Amino acid sequence: MSAPEDLLLELGCEELPAREQMPLQDAATRIIGQLLDAAGLQFGGIHGYVTPRRLALWIKDVSRQSPPQETLRRGPLVARARDAQGRPTAAAEGFARSCGVSLDDLLILETEKGPVLAWREVGAAQDSHALLPEIASKLVTSLPLRKRMHWGDRSDSFLRPVRWLLLRQGSQVLDWNMFGLDAGGESFGHRVHHPQTVQINAPAGYAGSLLQAKVMVDFAGRRAHISGKMAALAGEMAVTPILPEALLDEITGLNEWPVILAGSFAADYLRVPEEALITVMMQHQRYVPLRGQNGRLVPHYLFAANLHSRDTQVVIDGNNRVLRARLADAAFFWDQDRQISLQTRRAALDGVLFQDGLGSIFDKTMRLQELAATLSPQFAVDAGDMYRAAELCKSDLLSGLVGEFPELQGIMGGHYARHDGENNHVATAIAQHYLPSGRDDEIPADAHGQCLAIADKLDTLCGFFAIGKVPTGDRDPFALRRAALGVLRIVLDAGVPLNLDEAVTHTLAAYGGAFARNRTEIRSAVLDFFQDRMRVYFREEGFRADQIAAVLSRQPHEPLDARQRLEALALFQAEHAAADALAVLIKRINNLLRKEVISGDRPIDPQYFMDPVENTLWDYWQALEQPLHAQLAERRYAAALGLLAGLRPAVDQFFDGVMVLAEDPVLRQNRLALLARLQEAFLRIADFSQLQGA
Repeated sequence: MSAPEDLLLELGCEELPAREQMPLQDAATRIIGQLLDAAGLQFGGIHGYVTPRRLALWIKDVSRQSPPQETLRRGPLVARARDAQGRPTAAAEGFARSCGVSLDDLLILETEKGPVLAWREVGAAQDSHALLPEIASKLVTSLPLRKRMHWGDRSDSFLRPVRWLLLRQGSQVLDWNMFGLDAGGESFGHRVHHPQTVQINAPAGYAGSLLQAKVMVDFAGRRAHISGKMAALAGEMAVTPILPEALLDEITGLNEWPVILAGSFAADYLRVPEEALITVMMQHQRYVPLRGQNGRLVPHYLFAANLHSRDTQVVIDGNNRVLRARLADAAFFWDQDRQISLQTRRAALDGVLFQDGLGSIFDKTMRLQELAATLSPQFAVDAGDMYRAAELCKSDLLSGLVGEFPELQGIMGGHYARHDGENNHVATAIAQHYLPSGRDDEIPADAHGQCLAIADKLDTLCGFFAIGKVPTGDRDPFALRRAALGVLRIVLDAGVPLNLDEAVTHTLAAYGGAFARNRTEIRSAVLDFFQDRMRVYFREEGFRADQIAAVLSRQPHEPLDARQRLEALALFQAEHAAADALAVLIKRINNLLRKEVISGDRPIDPQYFMDPVENTLWDYWQALEQPLHAQLAERRYAAALGLLAGLRPAVDQFFDGVMVLAEDPVLRQNRLALLARLQEAFLRIADFSQLQGA
């Protein structure tokens, strides 16, 4: 058998979207491993490469042959292989003939239906050179692409038009045809610096050969190069770059040969709020804004050019001109917008539809005024401030700057509110009420912003549920899951004891007479939706599914309290060796109480205790009850569980010493009432019977 050899596969494309390059590389790396495994080909490490113009895989030590493939064929039951005279049946002879052997050569295989005739065929090993082209084609068609493009008159498709293919194992170029192209042993270099072909003589030399052709093919290496060069240049300028990870990834995905340069703009533009300047530079131009030593923006920026120019100043001047035009638009709108107050703009919101069936955005602000003021005590903020902030929070949607840069909605509203003379609490609430807009965004830092953000998200959730626009499967066109997650993140990260049942009830009440007929059903659906989101959120925080079920069955509507219970329960199970045994004991109590009916709110009467173990348990409970309820009232669940754990020896002795379901109905009811008192204490925290092992 030939020694294993490295494999190299490359698709050369038109420019791949920057944000989809790493997901594409990761998917390709995962899928190629699965396909090689399925074909029986052994291999070593897999290294993926992606640039704007290519997706490539270098797989080390791919075996030259697949192992012989065994196939086990099943025939008729042995009992039906011969007739009553012992002669072979037609079915048995036909099976033997199809296998190319005599009846006596067949095997007998035991199955769930009884012994059957069988034949084991061993196919020949297959050469990897014959298998790999088909594997390469399966890889390409299996890639999870968000959108596919067709080009020319071909029926096949890819993320972007494919311009060349490369498939090589060792020194051998393999016969792979796809997209009307035949694979060769060549790649292509940088579009400007090295547009010619690049001969790849061995897979291991792929990255080095392209580096000579002015292509940094490794995404991680290219990213580190960009980050390092930007840090070095910023250091020389005595500034700090604003370079979030997402922007660095996008810049990396836009360049094959990144050259880091610094541009500048007129200092007069710094009068525009920095959020607008940063949005223009980062989101529209993929430039890196800079802060000076005083923490403020400076009139300079960094950018990556995808080539090394002999006259870099020409490149810098060109980028300066592009940025200047965008900043001029921002400055113009900033000046114009401040001439009309948010209050004046508000009336025109009546002509802007929020959602068919839910009225205009003006109608939404009316609901938000009522809801934000109602929720204000939960956030310890002034109801009047929240009413005013809700009144004005959507007015900036009609401003020129937000119309040009929709990413700035809310943020610019805060600036305009301050310009109009609104107090800082109102302006801050307006500026922060869209947060968090994404999973990785920060929550509002101010309680006023938190209150208005939750009111806004609850209004959207309840409204869309009311008109039947509910997420199904993977479809969530109105981002309702994101809205619910935003509510949970604010409540949990800010430590707000918000009761979702009460909040949803207030939200639906703000709709007035609308949806009054089925308001109960809407409320239940929204609360169920929140519970599903809480389960997902708490699982992502590391809590077990059974712990979450145990807690949410007792506290389904107050996320902060539910998390506090989860933390205490998880700690209790981790640190108390008797936790599982205690859960089993509680389940026994639950089973007894489920089968028996306790007469009313029957008090526990010690005069009916017939065994010392009953007195022992009762005395322990009486000593425990007051401090336990004090701990529960203060939501000190870990301490409460510590107290409850001390009950176990007395409960064990109780079950060993008495027959709970005594024939005497008075004794039975008294003992059940005692157990019910214990059950109620545990249920104040969680339903222990739902824990695994219980």
